[in-house]
Amino acid sequence: MAFWLIAIALNFHDHLDAFLHRYEAWQLDELFDAITITGLLALVYAGRRIHDLKTEIHVKNTIQSNMDWLSNHDPLTSLPNRRALLNHALLVEEQDRNTPHVIYSIDLDGFKKVNDLAGPQGGDILLRAVAKRLQTLLPDAGIFRLGGDEFLVVSHRQDAMDCLNLGHLIGQTLSAPYDVGGMTSEVGASIGFALYPENSADFNDAVHCADVAMYAAKKAGHNNVAAYERIMEDRVVRRAEVEMALKTAIREQSIVPYYQPVIDLKTGKVHGFEALARWKTGPSQYVAPSDFIEFAESAGLIVPLSESLLRQACLDALHWPDSVRLAFNISPTQFSDRQLGLRIMSILNETGYPPQRLEIEITETAIIHDVAAAASILRDLREAGIRLALDDFGTGYSNLSQLSQFQFDKIKIDRSFIINSERDSKYADIVRGIMGLSQGLGLATTAEGIEDRGQLAFLTDLGCDFGQGYLFGKGLPADQALALLLRDEDCPILRSFVA
Repeated sequence: MAFWLIAIALNFHDHLDAFLHRYEAWQLDELFDAITITGLLALVYAGRRIHDLKTEIHVKNTIQSNMDWLSNHDPLTSLPNRRALLNHALLVEEQDRNTPHVIYSIDLDGFKKVNDLAGPQGGDILLRAVAKRLQTLLPDAGIFRLGGDEFLVVSHRQDAMDCLNLGHLIGQTLSAPYDVGGMTSEVGASIGFALYPENSADFNDAVHCADVAMYAAKKAGHNNVAAYERIMEDRVVRRAEVEMALKTAIREQSIVPYYQPVIDLKTGKVHGFEALARWKTGPSQYVAPSDFIEFAESAGLIVPLSESLLRQACLDALHWPDSVRLAFNISPTQFSDRQLGLRIMSILNETGYPPQRLEIEITETAIIHDVAAAASILRDLREAGIRLALDDFGTGYSNLSQLSQFQFDKIKIDRSFIINSERDSKYADIVRGIMGLSQGLGLATTAEGIEDRGQLAFLTDLGCDFGQGYLFGKGLPADQALALLLRDEDCPILRSFVA
């Protein structure tokens, strides 16, 4: 096109030059040269503009292509994501619905422990390795990462029995040790599978069936494979019912704090109370926290539940003497929220409860999951005057460096060590070691799970500061906890141990 335009311009130039020679008096040669130069410059500009437009279109197409890829793939493993799975489902139903498929839903067992030990970067290394193993084992299958440690495999199949064998092979492949930053780590896999179109003629519903089977496999224990059965749906329905009931209970404050006394082992007096959640389901009927706290975490309800309990506990504790403290547990899940400190302070401001009388209990796993976030949250709490206790000490992965870094006020010795200290000398030695460590660091100690006089005598001899357990009392409703304080009596069980 450009050459054709130039040829026309040159031909026009010859005719115009002859015309000027015949009519020199007109003195148009200067005008002709200007027109010619202008035309050539216009052609050059047009060519350059066409090139720029092509480049711009190419860049836009590249950006759009990258955006499409990112929207359909997991950036960590480069596997297709949940959105890509929806597109895949449409493709199967439109073009491949008569071909038998098997769908595997895979959830890693023990991934959280690896993430706690090796940190988020170590967890990322392991997830990439899992993706690579699946791709190597099943090169012709569709492999998707749905989020967290959840994967999905979609494959053509021949025989239903082969699906079970392949499920076990996937589990064995994923269970082999991993090298995570120079550290050998292992995870298992809970695997559920469903058949398409036998279990459901709707592909997305068949994926749901595989998820249902996976939850059944996980409930049966680690490294299990389960085929979908219709009866499994009843359990899913039950889970949905529990989740709805839990939401209602939080909204209506049917989950209330009970208060277990914490005794000063040197004076025998009540030092404070630890708030324990109780779900009231009827007159004198309660659900223990072990039956719903973990569910609340998995359902994403732990934050509203915790805030509701803390608000109620602060209002109850306002009726206690100023010397009596309130101890409150924070779930490890909540430490992913860097606004946790502000949330707690907001509740204290709302209720008027003094931060100096609040003691926040944190488990070891909560602080090592994200050390930087934990340090920031604990610093906010400490600066507000809130005391910090390291809960269940000895059962996690904390060390002297972390104890020093986070500046705890108290160590709580896990009940498992106390319960076994009388019949196993190793546990008694562990308790002695923890006591020596806490005393060396200038930290107070609370022993959990004290159930008899022998355990109490052992701890008193070691110089343990505080104790709680069934020996002193179970969790009490707010009115009974207040009545205990108003009696202003020493704990009768401790009288013979107080000098």
